[in-house]
Amino acid sequence: MVTVISLGGSIVAPDTVDVPFLKGFISLIGDFLDADEKRRFILVVGGGGPARAWQSAYREISENTKDEEADWVGVMATRLNAQLVKAIFGDWCSQPVITDPSKAGPFTGRVLVAAGWKPGFSSDYDAVLLAEQFGANMVINLSNIKQVYTDDPKKNPDAKPLDTISWEDFKSLVGDEWTPGKNVPFDPVATRHAAKIGLKVICAAGKDLPNLRLILEGKPFTGTLIG
Repeated sequence: MVTVISLGGSIVAPDTVDVPFLKGFISLIGDFLDADEKRRFILVVGGGGPARAWQSAYREISENTKDEEADWVGVMATRLNAQLVKAIFGDWCSQPVITDPSKAGPFTGRVLVAAGWKPGFSSDYDAVLLAEQFGANMVINLSNIKQVYTDDPKKNPDAKPLDTISWEDFKSLVGDEWTPGKNVPFDPVATRHAAKIGLKVICAAGKDLPNLRLILEGKPFTGTLIG
């Protein structure tokens, strides 16, 4: 059984690395690996605070900024975070960090870690491609967002959390355009492809590890099921 988790950079490194969270996360995943030798995980790691900080610096310093260059800066931040996650999983993760999900090759270990690919695609999209390639029917999207809302709750106090939402309705919330550093529950490019292949996505608060355990056990959880 392959479980794909899109591990948002905002919870791995909101500013700097969140060491207590990573310790708890690895312990939790280890429980499932120890309990079932057939269980495997694909973890796709985002850029988080370092990506935003370095992209902001680029835009502040350069007089002629380009989205592609800003995106490459963000991609490199995901790779730094992913290399850290791979390293701390030790022997469970025996393969190099995947940086091109279209050429992931065989999955021979227990944990596979992936990072950003190239401009125009977020780590969410990488997670969708890897789920498609390795036969997973769902992606667990962990970020600093507890649930998907009917609107931005920071701007609209009447926004309501959603337990479920269709892909069509979700598309109307996130739009169609991807821009580097865009902060949405699941990016528009990934959304289009996930809808196309019939993938389901769970959006949940990444730092709520007891809730993540419930998701992995197939029990009722707090979050939003898309699809």
